Amino acid sequence: MLWKSPAMAPRETAPVRDRSSQVQKIFQTFSMLTVMVALAGLALATQAGVRVVQRAFPAQGRMIEIAGGTLHVVELGPRDGAGPPIVLLHGASSNLEAMRRPIGERLAQHHRVILIDRPGHGWSTRDRLDDSTPSIQGRMISEALAKLGIDRAIVVAHSWSGALALRMALDDPARIAGLVLLAPVAYPWPGGVGRYNELVNTPVIGPLLAYTITLPLGYVLAEPGARGVFLPQTMPEGFVKDTATPLLLRPREFLANARDLVTLKAAVIEQAPRYAEIKAPITILAGDVDKTVSTEIHSRPLAAAAPAARLIVLPGIGHMVQNAVPDRVISEIEAMTARLAPSPTAAD
Repeated sequence: MLWKSPAMAPRETAPVRDRSSQVQKIFQTFSMLTVMVALAGLALATQAGVRVVQRAFPAQGRMIEIAGGTLHVVELGPRDGAGPPIVLLHGASSNLEAMRRPIGERLAQHHRVILIDRPGHGWSTRDRLDDSTPSIQGRMISEALAKLGIDRAIVVAHSWSGALALRMALDDPARIAGLVLLAPVAYPWPGGVGRYNELVNTPVIGPLLAYTITLPLGYVLAEPGARGVFLPQTMPEGFVKDTATPLLLRPREFLANARDLVTLKAAVIEQAPRYAEIKAPITILAGDVDKTVSTEIHSRPLAAAAPAARLIVLPGIGHMVQNAVPDRVISEIEAMTARLAPSPTAAD
């Protein structure tokens, strides 16, 4: 039959409503427990993965204590090598092995070479996650160089560390004999640094992601991600393993890397107006098809602003300049070394 009015319709009894509410609460509790167990499992898997990664890619150099952390440093070549020592600084999402493989070992045949894991990267540590800017990291690296007895050096820097090397030339000019910058970041750019990096910098959510899904997910994504940075060049076979890239997937380093990226734009906005103050010679090598760090946004304006800068634009080359044209990079470093070496007359 049809009910004539709502008042005549049968009503749900209290016991039925209570049972429905209890089922809903049980389902919510079960769902929460399932999520908590899954997160706990991922966290345990991450910690186990960290131990595996660190055994696979142990520290190769010495640890230097500095204010605010410890820097991992690898020294190559003769201590009395030709010209000033050469300091190699890697970019974001990497460590010192990214500079050792293509150019560091070759330069060490004739020069003293210093490779440094930036604070919070590789085997270097930093006490504060917020020590993410070129200014702070430059101070830390300068302190380490002083402890190594290096009063003056040529700094070769890639990508993110372009801004770092420029800041060192501004803040500690006496220590910087010259700069060789490879696809450097130097100026603010349109847009951000990727939604995931911004998400990882969110309180609570960021650490939760870093300590649960980043390492297992990163193992899947590391290789295709690296291939994209190399375009249009081909990534060398075995690059991810040979450069100890999985160290990035450890929670502390992943958080540090994301913070470095998210705070970089504000840092270059602050320091870029001062580039005309840099008196040290600067050689800039940048690819004309770099999709990661635009040559038009960064390298060209820098070459125009710094009085002793020289720009070399490489046709058909992408972001990984040191891998794409290592001979050219080494040639330019050698040329700067020769220019800065004391003449025989001055040495007498």
